[in-house]
Amino acid sequence: MRRNHGNDLCFSFFFMVSPNLIVFILNCYFFYCFRLYYTKVQLGSPSKDYYLINTGSDVLWVGCTPCNGCPTSSSLQIPMEFYDPSSSSKSHAISFADQRCSRAVESSDSSCLNNQCTYKFKYGDGNGTSGYYVSDLMHFETIAEGSRELSSSADVVFGTTQMGDLTKSDRAINGILGLGQNGLSIISQLSSQGAGPDAFSHCLIGSEDGGGILVIGQIVEANMVYTPLIQLQPRYNINLQSISINGQRCPLTHRLLRYQTTKVEVEPLLIQEQLCHALLHC
Repeated sequence: MRRNHGNDLCFSFFFMVSPNLIVFILNCYFFYCFRLYYTKVQLGSPSKDYYLINTGSDVLWVGCTPCNGCPTSSSLQIPMEFYDPSSSSKSHAISFADQRCSRAVESSDSSCLNNQCTYKFKYGDGNGTSGYYVSDLMHFETIAEGSRELSSSADVVFGTTQMGDLTKSDRAINGILGLGQNGLSIISQLSSQGAGPDAFSHCLIGSEDGGGILVIGQIVEANMVYTPLIQLQPRYNINLQSISINGQRCPLTHRLLRYQTTKVEVEPLLIQEQLCHALLHC
């Protein structure tokens, strides 16, 4: 598990307050005033590495061979690995009659094709992706008492994309790591199997290199300040009142403060650019 000085600060915070955590190292790509955070996930038997964006959508999916229109290179200098079900001894396609397919219907435009549970996602920037669901092993590191690192695995359901135009080669990744509230999100799947807690946290490093860690686990530190989530929402939404930098309140419009995603989508870049511009001139 690769660590740097900033990551060590994140580790020291989490491990002071909560043992038995599942930890993923975050990498960062900086463009304009945005940071693209992604992490390495190991899938299959034997396992292979896939670099996925962390999002609030529900489903983990990776590019699958053959994949029409999927990028084969990335300026992030990461290998573009395509999932091959035939190369994993634990891979099984999810049938449309499978109970887990009914959970998928809640997250996407699912249908039955040759008795396989398929999906089609449409994102806010107009791009989309489609494919079918499989179950296979996900491998991860668990940090136990005394900072002992234990190798673990769990059987999870994820999407295998065969067609899509979500990413461009200038910042292409292998897929998306869904951390949403639906039953098919990785958080929900690991929790239902007792493999991980039903909670996650990010520790993002503020340096130019970015990075940090993604932790699946509870934080129980005393005197921690909490902001409640809006109940009965499909996404993790809060009522943001204002943003201040160095004690100065930024002139953000009500539209930017109240912007929320209500679909399984990547936030439109227009909103992000407007928010970024406002913060830069705060």
